[in-house]
Amino acid sequence: MTAMGRPLLNRRLAEFGTTIFAEMSALAQRTGAINLGQGFPDTDGPEEVREAAVRALRDGRGNQYPPGPGVPELRQAVADHQQRFHGLSHDPDTEVLITAGATEAIAATLLALLEPGDEVIALEPYYDSYAAGIAMAGGLRVPVTLRPYEGRFRLDLDELRAAVTPRTRLILLNTPHNPTGTVLTPEELAAVAELACERELLVVTDEVYEHLVFEGDHLPLATFASRHPDLRDRVVTISSAGKTFSYTGWKVGWVTAAPALISAVRSAKQYLTYVSAGPFQYAVAEALRLPDTYFTDLRADLRQKRDILADGLRAAGFEVYQPAGTYFITTDIAPLGEKDAYDFCRALPERCGVVAVPNSVFYDNPDTARTHVRFAFCKRAEVLTEAATRLRTTFTH
Repeated sequence: MTAMGRPLLNRRLAEFGTTIFAEMSALAQRTGAINLGQGFPDTDGPEEVREAAVRALRDGRGNQYPPGPGVPELRQAVADHQQRFHGLSHDPDTEVLITAGATEAIAATLLALLEPGDEVIALEPYYDSYAAGIAMAGGLRVPVTLRPYEGRFRLDLDELRAAVTPRTRLILLNTPHNPTGTVLTPEELAAVAELACERELLVVTDEVYEHLVFEGDHLPLATFASRHPDLRDRVVTISSAGKTFSYTGWKVGWVTAAPALISAVRSAKQYLTYVSAGPFQYAVAEALRLPDTYFTDLRADLRQKRDILADGLRAAGFEVYQPAGTYFITTDIAPLGEKDAYDFCRALPERCGVVAVPNSVFYDNPDTARTHVRFAFCKRAEVLTEAATRLRTTFTH
């Protein structure tokens, strides 16, 4: 569509249409298929967290505009969380910013820190909002591809170093990584930290799956500032409540960083949503203070669900890349004789009543992952068992 002879959509966003998640979720709804495409749980999170939100509503807390940086209770809870789990010290008044989920945090950070023409290195495949956020900020994305090796996706550090040019402004990391489930190793993170300091780069880290790690440990890049003091002024850490507490619709996220970086991100964020999720902020503050058993039980539950689906996919003939974190499994459909993940996913609901997502949409060059398909396992165990049965029945008969 055009107006006065010009396209309506800004040229920076011309390549972005309806997200794959919206497309596949609509397909699931239309066909009644089990939706293992979009990453949202099919049960609510802790009852005490939901009741905390109800209590905040009834008490009139957050029903009007909350403070721009976020309610003090949540900023303090985020700072306490970073200290409790990662040994990171942050001033809740100057080094913590509350956002409308991690998606806004990423967009605001990119808008704040990039000038048109700046290059951004992103680990490919990447969550689709990264590409859009870089484009809206006028940046140029430079993919560094995670490639399968010995059953997991790995970062080639030589390729990462080679991607840095005089125009590189920042590196955008995601660990634990969606969609591959990779958790970057201490050695890989140390190399990123060293590179950032050596080449004077900023690093934005999306750590929304920080508590969903099944093998190894999640280490925030910011913890490497103990080895590289200059790193503290270069790292912006982003996380959110949705994945950890299974209230994805609340859209409560946060940014932690040095004061100058927080001030820059806040300058952009205030002109996006300004503020959001007032009563939910109080509830998330209570959620972040749940006992350690909540977080260990969450990991154990999701590990079991991962194994249910992974075993079912293997039994159906898929090649499975075992995820070390997140709640996604990447598979290869080539052993099934399939050649195109997009066509496969569009046909899958009618074939066996299951919805998945083609990984090719997360790459600049779709041919890199032409036969890779992502499944989400953040569903009830009985739903995953049924999905596995449908897949096995379809592809082994």
